[in-house]
Amino acid sequence: MAGKNSRTDEQNPTGCLYLVGTPIGNLEDITLRALRILKEADQIACEDTRHTQKLLTHYDIHKPLISYHEHNELTRAPELVMAMEQGAKIALVSDAGMPLVSDPGHRLVTLCLRHHLPVVPIPGPSALLASLSASGMPTEEFLFVGFLPARSGERRRTLERLRIEERTIIFYEAPHRVEECLADALEILGDRPACLAREVTKVHEEFRRGKLSDIAATLEKRPARGEITLLLGPPDVAEGYGQGDSAQSLAARVEELMHQAKLDRKEALKLAAKERGLTRRAAYHQMVRSQAGEASGSEER
Repeated sequence: MAGKNSRTDEQNPTGCLYLVGTPIGNLEDITLRALRILKEADQIACEDTRHTQKLLTHYDIHKPLISYHEHNELTRAPELVMAMEQGAKIALVSDAGMPLVSDPGHRLVTLCLRHHLPVVPIPGPSALLASLSASGMPTEEFLFVGFLPARSGERRRTLERLRIEERTIIFYEAPHRVEECLADALEILGDRPACLAREVTKVHEEFRRGKLSDIAATLEKRPARGEITLLLGPPDVAEGYGQGDSAQSLAARVEELMHQAKLDRKEALKLAAKERGLTRRAAYHQMVRSQAGEASGSEER
């Protein structure tokens, strides 16, 4: 049976880096081991000292905090390694969840390993795993993408690479981009099973489950706010998911409806959007981006 210190919690002759998982919303979601490590660390490196201070104050922990984020890690990582080489025990935390998972820390870990310093994970909460467990999506195999690119073209190229992916796909998204993200995913990946997990472990926790088009349609009346995790199930060929290559483009469908059904552009766009489970606004943005991408491709050729 593993003892309390089966790893290098306290026995390191030199310094050590602890990767400490912290709550993703509910402050009760922290392990006894994590609390002990935070109390025993010489320094706690964190993304936002003000945010981490709230957690430490809640548990009556008083330790020096030092900022470590994407804007200062080039200089901060060597400083922390130097401190560890002199015997310091450093705890690295992110604002929420496990460090390094869509958060800074990789540079520090690789530098520690290069200097033969112990790196010890202290497992804790994860929005990724918490969302997956309650999503209803297959859990045997999954692919975590992290945050999709903010720029439309890069995001669409990323989704194109995932078109034949048969595992559950998981990614994080910002609330102000989620509508466009879902529109792109629906066009490129097809109308597959999906789940939008929002504010997991927090007061306003919510799971929206259904087809990708169903979830996209809810955003017009109920915008998704807060921390968002999107999960896409594998394509179901029998139901026609993942038809990105053969599906008629939105712009072409609008033109077709205008000529065949004698609709004006606004009415045609509204109907084409409804066929795809999109809001008219999302469909409009999707069509504009698609036409811009075609124009850019023509210029390159």
